[in-house]
Amino acid sequence: MSDSPLRLALGLVTGVVFGVLLQKGRVAKHGVIIGQLVLRGFTVLKIMLTAIAVGGVGYWVLVAIGATHAEIKPAQMGGILVGGLLFGSGLAVLGYCPGTTIAAVGEGRLDAVAGLLGMLAGAFAFVIGFPLFGELQTSVADWGKLTLPEATNVVAAIWLVGLIASG
Repeated sequence: MSDSPLRLALGLVTGVVFGVLLQKGRVAKHGVIIGQLVLRGFTVLKIMLTAIAVGGVGYWVLVAIGATHAEIKPAQMGGILVGGLLFGSGLAVLGYCPGTTIAAVGEGRLDAVAGLLGMLAGAFAFVIGFPLFGELQTSVADWGKLTLPEATNVVAAIWLVGLIASG
């Protein structure tokens, strides 16, 4: 099943707006991200917390009005830990996360082009290797469809207020 052209256009516009905001927020700059990693600048943290808060409010409003539904993915800790390790390693080595890599490529940064090629190679390796290790990844410490409110026994509204306050 493919998405409608209107839905694809909405995704494109949303992506462009996100990229512009990353660029305007200066988080597509290697030095800004490294500053966050060495705890000397908190621009990235502030922008991410704001994005999470705005996205969280928007998501729950859309759920409340019936425009979308909550689709909880299983918390498969094996895959989450391996993915987090790979993501963190790539971020530390390259100095960009996937979104800021694309924004930096758009700015013409050659180091980001190298990172993008590495991400594509990694995605290709994952697709090729998934039949070999996919079952292991999805079966190690599978906690099922678990949300933070369920895991902490704190209602979602309190989590959302905390996100808004932090952003």
